Amino acid sequence: MNDSVPQSINQTIEPTNFLQGEVLLPGDKSISHRAALLASMSQGLSTINNFSESEDCLHTLKCLEEIGVKIKRSPKTISIEGLGVHQLKRPIRTLHAGNSGTLMRLMSGMLSGLPFPSRIDGDASLTSRPMDRIIVPLTAMGGQIEAHEHQFPPLIIRGQRLKGIKYELPVASAQVKSCLLLAGLLAKGTTTLIEPIPTRNHTELLLPSFGGKIVKKGNCIKLDGEQSLQGSKLQVPGDISAAAFFIVAASIIPGSKLKLRSVGLNPSRSALLDLLMESGAHIQINRQKVSSGEPIGDISISYSDRLLEQFPRHIGKSQIPLLIDEIPVLAILGTQLKHGLEITDAAELRTKECDRISAIVENLRKLGIDIQEKNDGFRISPGQTIRGGNVRTRGDHRIAMAFAVAGLISHEAIVLDNSQCCDISFPGFFEELKSIIR
Repeated sequence: MNDSVPQSINQTIEPTNFLQGEVLLPGDKSISHRAALLASMSQGLSTINNFSESEDCLHTLKCLEEIGVKIKRSPKTISIEGLGVHQLKRPIRTLHAGNSGTLMRLMSGMLSGLPFPSRIDGDASLTSRPMDRIIVPLTAMGGQIEAHEHQFPPLIIRGQRLKGIKYELPVASAQVKSCLLLAGLLAKGTTTLIEPIPTRNHTELLLPSFGGKIVKKGNCIKLDGEQSLQGSKLQVPGDISAAAFFIVAASIIPGSKLKLRSVGLNPSRSALLDLLMESGAHIQINRQKVSSGEPIGDISISYSDRLLEQFPRHIGKSQIPLLIDEIPVLAILGTQLKHGLEITDAAELRTKECDRISAIVENLRKLGIDIQEKNDGFRISPGQTIRGGNVRTRGDHRIAMAFAVAGLISHEAIVLDNSQCCDISFPGFFEELKSIIR
């Protein structure tokens, strides 16, 4: 695996008449991370079908191999021969999380409870992202972690015997929650977590598939430590975060009709879908089923002019945690809305793969859009036309894919720099996009 910064390759997106066809989505990235980590902590064989081929998840597999996990790979399927946590070993080199904050945070929880020291690092973007949200509670559990300036990677983790704690998360974060649940599995006693508001719950849903026991009542989650997990067979659904770009594009380009098959419909991830449907989007969901606790279905989308009239003018505190990854593509939608769009309470965007608020504002302004930047969001003036021009992606996959959608509805072509950053979450994104352009 190449741990270097992705090569900078420009990608030109031309405006299109309409979109039509079927999109093949990658396996859900969030679920793939968690499934691989839990399988590595289990005893027996685990088979994970439709495992994400994103760079982020490939880094997860590489890190697990470095601590002694045996993994066999074939296209979209991996097999993990779990020997239980007691057979894992000290890595001989630094573990590299690449660009993945999810991997950095979740694996740190696991490493904190293993009986050996380790060091985990990331790329330039990841080393600028604060990790104190996991360091504080892991330290309370008995963990020993050193970090640059007490909060930034690389993290030096001296694995210890952990103890369960009761912890109220100060900020809603699925990554922090999952980090502490993985640590809690290795701890003595019970770990109790209280979320300010619900966040994505893939870890909670996956645990029973590995024989784990977890109790959730309202916003309170309880997990007994020292559980023995067993290998499992899993099917990862299509990534709804990747689907968001195609869903928004088909909803705002007249004449468009798209179908997305076997997409994850977890309620903690489907907030964008729900919001669009409530606002008049033409979206149908068929062939619904549940696999390993995760709801899955086919999504059909077509253009809706009502959406541009009825979509909310403001998205704020109560909705942001469940829409945080979709804000970049919602900004593109916002340029077309009859009443404009204001985003507030989204300061978390400034600590993502890049400062996404700044990236959205900078690039939309270059494309001729009237947008006001705020500390915790932005405001887009009503019903505007996107001009062509150059977009600086800042190496952020969601910025790149969102502005690819902008290129489909712009007056002239849009050129994305460093388009290869999309491989972080969606290898083949531009090939899929080209296949549905008419």
